[in-house]
Amino acid sequence: MENGFKVVDPPLYEKVAEKPKLYRVYACLHLLLMLSFLGYRLLNPLYEYYGVWILAFACELWFAFQWILECNLRWLLVHYKTYPDRLACRYSGESSSKLPPVDIIITTSDPFKEPAIMTANTVLSVLAIDYPVQKFACYVSDDGASPITFYSLVETLGFAKKWVPFCRKFDIETRAPFLYFSKESSHHSKSFDSNFLRERQEMEV
Repeated sequence: MENGFKVVDPPLYEKVAEKPKLYRVYACLHLLLMLSFLGYRLLNPLYEYYGVWILAFACELWFAFQWILECNLRWLLVHYKTYPDRLACRYSGESSSKLPPVDIIITTSDPFKEPAIMTANTVLSVLAIDYPVQKFACYVSDDGASPITFYSLVETLGFAKKWVPFCRKFDIETRAPFLYFSKESSHHSKSFDSNFLRERQEMEV
């Protein structure tokens, strides 16, 4: 509250409506032709095959109704534009206590179809997210009860003690080590900082 006015935080998302003009023209032409066809079918019944004509006309009415429902979904497209940076500003510092607790569950079943290294990278990327530590928990559900996955997670825990502080200290966006060290995303705005280079080298070792 400043000078009697309440300060309103900027919205975290924005609803953007899109009107596809080309599709609307197509839909109107399609509807006109469809109504013309149904009108012709109704005004010209086949009395010799009246039962078949009734069945065909009912099916055509059903398909027309189904098309109208589908057209209704595409008539006005809605997108939601999010602003993650505003979320960080709104709940930074002491305001972070207002964030809701979050439980993240990672599922796996077969260490051969889903390699343990990929599961470990997923766990590491989740642990390094920019969220209060006391507000989120990460669970791994292994339906196959594989010892390979278990021992890989044991090793992952040791590496996470180094990787998570590194990501948070230097604001690393690509938090999966496999992607960070294999792509150009490893380039950082602090690439010439001696502390960053030293700690990054420790991560690679």
